[in-house]
Amino acid sequence: RRVWCQKPMGANTVERSQQWSPASWRDKPAAQQPDWPDQVAVGDALAELSSLPPLVFAGESRELKTALGQVAEGKAFLLHVGDCAESFRDLSAPRIRDNLKIMLQMATVLTYGAALPVVKLGRVAGQFAKPRSKPTERVGDSELPSFRGHMVNDDAAHADARIADPRRMVQAYHQSAARLNLLRAFTKGGFADLRQVHRWNQEFVAHSPEGRRYEMIARGIDDALRFMAACGVDLERAHEMHQVDLWTSHEGLLLPYEEGLTRRDSLTGDWYDCSAHLIWIGERTRQVDGAHVDFFAGVHNPVACKFGPEAREDDIVALCERLDPRREPGRLTLITRLGADRIEELLPPLIRAVHNAGHPVVWACDPMHANGLVTPSGVKTRHFDDIMRELRGFFNVCTCEGVWPGGVHLEFTGDDVTECVGGAEPVTEADLGVHYSTLCDPRLNARQSLDVAFQLAEMLRPKSVRD
Repeated sequence: RRVWCQKPMGANTVERSQQWSPASWRDKPAAQQPDWPDQVAVGDALAELSSLPPLVFAGESRELKTALGQVAEGKAFLLHVGDCAESFRDLSAPRIRDNLKIMLQMATVLTYGAALPVVKLGRVAGQFAKPRSKPTERVGDSELPSFRGHMVNDDAAHADARIADPRRMVQAYHQSAARLNLLRAFTKGGFADLRQVHRWNQEFVAHSPEGRRYEMIARGIDDALRFMAACGVDLERAHEMHQVDLWTSHEGLLLPYEEGLTRRDSLTGDWYDCSAHLIWIGERTRQVDGAHVDFFAGVHNPVACKFGPEAREDDIVALCERLDPRREPGRLTLITRLGADRIEELLPPLIRAVHNAGHPVVWACDPMHANGLVTPSGVKTRHFDDIMRELRGFFNVCTCEGVWPGGVHLEFTGDDVTECVGGAEPVTEADLGVHYSTLCDPRLNARQSLDVAFQLAEMLRPKSVRD
């Protein structure tokens, strides 16, 4: 694998970091911000957010950066998954539990496949805002302001619901706090017990015709648990068997919300965005001279940036320089969304450019966003086979370029939705109308998500073991 060189920061980078404040982004062009009709109300919401307790702590974000540093060095794998757009209407223990269950099942399979720790990062407790291609959208016979996520407006099909309401930022904070409280209880209170998660995976293998191809992996996990018990490991008392670390993330799209939850750490004096452990910049807001990059450059959280087929070497290197000037392993994750047909063409020169600039990034793949399609009836969907083709292309490129294929970024749900076609128990185009409930983009359902995990585990297993 490639060896990363450390390069010193320039004087202008140090000067920028010293001058930065959570409100510095306001001097830059800010893409994808709502047209707030009441600026006084925006200020009131920002003031209230600034007075509320942080949702996460700076020390937790530093722990995640350390874990992602291990991913950057090829010593761990990143599983970054969750809902496309969280809904204010979905604040329920069963829904949060079911999403966590699938994530834990996927992580267990990947841990066995890679024989490495898996960093579990959820798109959760803050994924309430969405970028949109156009300011308006067609709903039935009406042209309405676009739905931008429940942090901004409502998805109901009438004009009043689409008015941007800054009080929704405060509501998003309280929703996120409730979700985090429940997730912490689940991950530390026994729900994440490895033996229980393994039993869930065994049920998937036993009851899914396609899932039976993964019987060897499931049997291997079972043998590993038996081996640990035989060696005297007390599976009842070992806390690693019953608890997991779960980190939170969302796209840092709505900058007043992120500003309102940014705090100066009392131990280091550094600024941290305490709305999540990791925040990312999307394809539509990654302008190097824009407000989002300016904000992300100033906080000390681990951060990520997504980029699509239009990205060029100079673009990505400039982003790395702004977001990772100290070249710290774990600080920056680059998430590719290049499409199944083009990833093997477009990704190699980008990897080489970042390597030559000396940035020790985590390379991760979002195989969903560049593979969307619209059916003849006008329904947005994604094909499972295209998702897997892009993941295989990502692994092939990383292997050829000598870098670690560090992670995967997926939109999924524990609900039995019919939004993506294909998978172990195929969803057909005719099935799309059965349970299509996403607020924005089509998501993998539970069975499709596990199918991805088992196929990734096969890719991650060392070649000598596969043979």
